Amino acid sequence: MRCCSAPLLLIVALMGSAAAVHVFGADAAPRPNIIVILSDDMGFSDLGCYGGEIETPHLDALAAGGVRFTQFYNTARCCPTRASLLTGLYPHQAGVGHMMHDRGHDGYRGDLNPNCVTIAEVLKDAGYGTYMCGKWHVTRHNTVDGPKHNWPRQRGFDRFYGTIHGAGSFFDPNTLTRDNEFLSAFADPEYRPDTFYYTHAISHHAARFIADHHQQRSGDPFFLYVAYTAAHWPMHALPEDMAKYRGRYDDGYRPIREARNRRVRELGLVREEWELSPQAEEWDEQQHQPWDARNMEVYAAMIDAMDQGIGRIVAALKETRQFDNTLVLYLQDNGGCAEGMGRTVNDNRPHGPRLDHPTLAVLPDEFIQPDALPRQTRDGFPVRQGPDVMAGPADTYIGYGRGWANVSNTPFREYKHWVHEGGISTPLIAHWPAHIDRAGEIVDEPGHLIDIMATCVDVAGAAYPTQHNGHAVPPREGLSLVPAFRGESLPREAIYWEHESNRAIRVGNWKLVAKGKEGAWELYDLANDRTELHDLANEQPERVRDLAARWQAYAERAHVLPLF
Repeated sequence: MRCCSAPLLLIVALMGSAAAVHVFGADAAPRPNIIVILSDDMGFSDLGCYGGEIETPHLDALAAGGVRFTQFYNTARCCPTRASLLTGLYPHQAGVGHMMHDRGHDGYRGDLNPNCVTIAEVLKDAGYGTYMCGKWHVTRHNTVDGPKHNWPRQRGFDRFYGTIHGAGSFFDPNTLTRDNEFLSAFADPEYRPDTFYYTHAISHHAARFIADHHQQRSGDPFFLYVAYTAAHWPMHALPEDMAKYRGRYDDGYRPIREARNRRVRELGLVREEWELSPQAEEWDEQQHQPWDARNMEVYAAMIDAMDQGIGRIVAALKETRQFDNTLVLYLQDNGGCAEGMGRTVNDNRPHGPRLDHPTLAVLPDEFIQPDALPRQTRDGFPVRQGPDVMAGPADTYIGYGRGWANVSNTPFREYKHWVHEGGISTPLIAHWPAHIDRAGEIVDEPGHLIDIMATCVDVAGAAYPTQHNGHAVPPREGLSLVPAFRGESLPREAIYWEHESNRAIRVGNWKLVAKGKEGAWELYDLANDRTELHDLANEQPERVRDLAARWQAYAERAHVLPLF
């Protein structure tokens, strides 16, 4: 553990309960509220309090008042991360080893299985109010007439506002749902802003759930899961947010990346001996520089808007006098995304400058958007892609690409999908004034998504079940982070990963990692080389064999096999 005054990047809000007395002593406050905030497709260094230039004052303030973890991990992909976070299991054990389709094996059903329990189910049984806003993405059933057994309301949440699917327009999201019913953002009787923007809609409903709970169930604590889609493609943002970043990225990837590399070291988040990983792309070779600078401007604006919303959530806690006894955890679902969504001309999609008039029929307000990639905007403009389309408005659909993902993941290697550090490293900010009194300190203790369930159960004084709805429940895999909040170490044996045949195990400071089915094992001493630039596999074959055998045993027991 090390002390540092810089802020923190992970928000979980907890409010009180006497059942948690055994954790904190006889004079403990009532059980805390818990807020888990998860963002989408962001890298290790995007937040201000993790070295980034993007303006995130509310997250920075939470970091400054709590602790920041430097070695917290996700699973490298959106839906496996969500399944693991919600259940306290590795994703294959929950049935979501890959994406939302059934591959014919228990670890790859694309649907939460009936054996696992969610944090909401556990805490609801312990008397918590349970609420969710945002992206669900742990079921393949996302149609109007399909099964709903794995929708949020059926998996422990009292109220839900968000999307069942994993991606879509920020101005007209598909599978937008309140509780169990799809709705149109433009015909919603309960929420009608002048301009609908999904990030703000998520924040609005999160603040509303806090206020409603206080009014209706003030004697009970609550659990709130806020799953933003920012900053997943498409790069969509509001003009006033984009204006803040105009021109900031005109010099390209390298200056921003080098500045972040300096700041993460100054903040004490990265050790001096860890070399900066190689530059992925060179700005001079980018043929569309103004376009790609705009992509990063929009990406920054999306994160800025999310931070504004987190400020609204904090304000709601303060207005209801619940801020001090709320545990807020903020983290991210995978590293920066190098996918090429919308970055090339596709003959099946419109491209080129925006027209000065609509060419398609206006969609009625009641129309429920069915497509993750809409064909048109509500007012009749075709949705465009390609390097001659300036990102931001509703009629564009573009990702920010590998060059900027390399910047987001500073100083690490690789991206979303891979289990090298760039794909799996996330900030974790933990803020809880009533019980975390180490303001601004840094936690170097390794942790993983599986620890969120254990932490929630611990601080809530809840009981993790052995049976649920007639099904045997596997033991939870994680450890409570409460000792780490106090500056203590965690008695961890190992952490494991698999995604798309990318594999890894970490034991202590040793990490064994491989790319794909045929990829050779690489061995890294993370204490001296967390950026994974010096492979020691040939020098330490016995350690490789031992770690590989341990990974194999995990894969066999956790439904990881067969690899795909």
